[in-house]
Amino acid sequence: MRYSLLLHYREPAAGEIDPETMEAAMRAFQAYADALHSAGVLVAAEVLQPSTATTTVTRRTGSLEVQDGPFADTVEALAGVFVLDVPDLDAAIGWAEKCPAAQFGVIEVRPAGTSYVDGAWTH
Repeated sequence: MRYSLLLHYREPAAGEIDPETMEAAMRAFQAYADALHSAGVLVAAEVLQPSTATTTVTRRTGSLEVQDGPFADTVEALAGVFVLDVPDLDAAIGWAEKCPAAQFGVIEVRPAGTSYVDGAWTH
């Protein structure tokens, strides 16, 4: 079953994280991604740009509305996503626990309801 690990944490201001700390974090995430890949459970991983790069799109009013910036003003922002294919929720939680972001943010573990894989929808 597919699960998305949605990484939420406070976005640091420019220059707030020193280069050594950033390099250590990059190594930790690389090791985590390598472990997921080696275990054969990693479907995809995305590190998102800051929420200031967001563009929102809606047609709720019947016409196209495009807006710069995030939809909601929150303390924590969605910063990245790991999509895993694991046997069950316990396995997904086990991988979430090992994610470096668990040390400074919140990881939402959400099962896929439907997936589009190889040209077909699966449940």
